[in-house]
Amino acid sequence: MTETAFPDHEYLTVKEMAALLRLKERKIYDLAATGAVPCSRATGRLLFPADEVRAWIARAKSGGEGGSERVSAQRPPIVLGSHAPLLDWAIRQSRCGLASYFDGSLDGLRRFAQGEGVAAGLHIHDAETDRWNVPAVAEVAAGQDAVLVIFATRRRGLVFRPGADAPGGIADLAGRRIVPRQAESGTDTLFRELAAKEGLSLSDLSFAEVARTEDEAVEAVRRGAADVAFGLAAVAQSYGLEFRPVLEEEFALLVHRRSWFEPGMQALLEFCGSAAFARRAEEYGGYDIAGFGRVLWNG
Repeated sequence: MTETAFPDHEYLTVKEMAALLRLKERKIYDLAATGAVPCSRATGRLLFPADEVRAWIARAKSGGEGGSERVSAQRPPIVLGSHAPLLDWAIRQSRCGLASYFDGSLDGLRRFAQGEGVAAGLHIHDAETDRWNVPAVAEVAAGQDAVLVIFATRRRGLVFRPGADAPGGIADLAGRRIVPRQAESGTDTLFRELAAKEGLSLSDLSFAEVARTEDEAVEAVRRGAADVAFGLAAVAQSYGLEFRPVLEEEFALLVHRRSWFEPGMQALLEFCGSAAFARRAEEYGGYDIAGFGRVLWNG
């Protein structure tokens, strides 16, 4: 490593670490997520203890393990990413001991790359390649010790109340009140992409309060707070609402490889192969779990 002066404070920021190691900030996040560099997340953001970083670099200079050393960095037992009713139910029903923090696919992918969970549920469409999840994961989680596998294929479309003026498709939504999703959700990204493709200007829509889960979005339509949600067939059926299909989307799980073999994740994965899981998927409707577990990407 090149001789570089340390800032004279106790902790280094991501930007300072990137300058010190002459790497991109994205690579610093990757190194921290895999435990390859000493770091702390106690403050809610990544900080790097200066004394430990000095020692880490010194070991590298002296020919020791140094920069390639993997310090102990236990990931919290949390499933991140997009809210999926079937996954949410499986986590609870399997009694696997994993917690969940669902706040959108892009949020979950970013948090996973920072080591904030053992897995992330994703449905991120790449308009350029017309592929699901892999392009985004390959960009953000490159270098991570992780694997991306199929969870299910889901039917997504327009959810509206029985007896209401039924929308014919995305282009027919002008003048209606829509349930928006949070900016870091795969649903929001996908809706904007389809609206642009269909020539629908978002300025022609009115918006209800932001919904942060699939159930919240559909429930807003049920209680009359909005006319339409861009939601899942499974949730529309659960709430007794009408559904017009738009597309089939691929929902995948990005899993930390070491965590894959730990008891919590193993309990969840085993349950997802059970007859009870298959029955619930069929009861929900709009889910196809035939490809569950198929590997899409290896970090």
